Amino acid sequence: MTLRLLLPPLPAIPPVAVPREVRRMVRLTYLTALTTFFGYILLIAFGVLRDLVRKLLDWFKSDDLKGYAPICPPFEDFYTRRIYHRIQDCFGRPIASAADAWIDVVERHSNDNDKTLRRTSNTSRCLNLGSYNYLGFAAGDRYCTPRVVESLKKYASGTCSARADAGTTKLHIELEELVARFVGKPAAITFGMGYVTNSSIIPALVGEEGLIVSDSFNHNSIINGARASGATVQVFRHNSPSHLEEVLREQIVKGQPGAHTPWKKILVIVEGIYSMEGEFCKLPEIVAICKKYKAYVYLDEAHSIGAVGKSGRGVCELLGVDPADVDIMMGTFTKSFGSCGGYIAASEEIIQHLKHGCPAHLYATSMSPPAVQQAISAIKVVLGEDGSNRGAKKLARIRESSNYFRSELKKMGFVVLGDNDSPVMAIMLYNLAKLPAFSRACLRQNVAVVIVGYPATPVLLARARICISASHTREDLIKGLKVISEVGGLVGAKCLPAEPEKAKKMD
Repeated sequence: MTLRLLLPPLPAIPPVAVPREVRRMVRLTYLTALTTFFGYILLIAFGVLRDLVRKLLDWFKSDDLKGYAPICPPFEDFYTRRIYHRIQDCFGRPIASAADAWIDVVERHSNDNDKTLRRTSNTSRCLNLGSYNYLGFAAGDRYCTPRVVESLKKYASGTCSARADAGTTKLHIELEELVARFVGKPAAITFGMGYVTNSSIIPALVGEEGLIVSDSFNHNSIINGARASGATVQVFRHNSPSHLEEVLREQIVKGQPGAHTPWKKILVIVEGIYSMEGEFCKLPEIVAICKKYKAYVYLDEAHSIGAVGKSGRGVCELLGVDPADVDIMMGTFTKSFGSCGGYIAASEEIIQHLKHGCPAHLYATSMSPPAVQQAISAIKVVLGEDGSNRGAKKLARIRESSNYFRSELKKMGFVVLGDNDSPVMAIMLYNLAKLPAFSRACLRQNVAVVIVGYPATPVLLARARICISASHTREDLIKGLKVISEVGGLVGAKCLPAEPEKAKKMD
């Protein structure tokens, strides 16, 4: 009985529902699922055993909490200590340079006493395959940088005020007008952070008597915004217009919970490019369904604006959708444009409503003027308003490089997610043990990649995420492919038969 009381409760990994179409897409076999679950169970069992031994050895010590309840949720605390800390060197790696095609990664060493990583003065020059620097504006640019420096001299580094007070400069107004023209909407409003754009705008658009229908793979900022709105939230299967129609039909028939009165408004939220998969949303079909059921469309283009489309105008241009058919267009300046902040583009009425009722506009500090100038200058380069065709060349290069890199990975035998023309692609690794092995082996050969596992992805779908930039040369891509091919073979990540001729050529 004493041992049972001392034994901490066994943390349980939340149930994972992987739709059948997703299982086919990622080539998830029963053997892979079994070994992945076994790895998690083994780590959890050892973690529980270590916690038990620690409690047995420290039973005589007084309670550090002094009667207070634990501030951290038990499972999150356990997961961080016993699983995440084992591979924490693969995350949050600091860099000592601009986030260009090549970066200086700061080397760190582990302190076994307090389980922390200490930075050293040494750096490694690595090929950067992890930044969202899609158009290569993160480093210095001959058109953008001088204008950013000039804005810093004129407006200083920050406004120290909200937009509704003294935080609006001429640059903010110019950026909003430029964004509206760029995406093809009547008006736009900007915010200091992309995440806050979603999490604060959604509650300002939909209230308690509204319905939000969200794609199951939507970003956490959308999820938090939907929760904060107080609206009823329904989820439809990822990128499934048919299931979206089923959900809409059912909810319209049922009406609001309890009273069964009609919904005041229905908002369908999707992303242009899903950042963990690199897939485009099926926007034409979704827009048609929303028109049929009189639902509003909210499109998050954080990863697609500036990166896809013939002139960089995002998935509407790429998929042939009229921007007028998308009611709210959200995007960020943090990816393609090398700046920070986000925007909402919509009708004049919606933008005016947000200016008077959105907390992020009324209370949050506005974008710093140099960041605003960077976004303005980058968009002008994309539009060709800098007097050159560099923007068109950047768009052509990232499209060509992304398709080349994706096709070569598939030829090597990797299971790769993502659509053609998307600069984001995921290499499926599945097993938890393969994540740190893949990341560390790539870093040793001077290639920096991002690995993603639970809870950012389902337990069974751990992966390495690759982001291609217009600043990558063909030599850079060949270097990255060679290293990834070698490392993938070492960790057993090649799940499909490779083409012998291509494999020989890469070696």
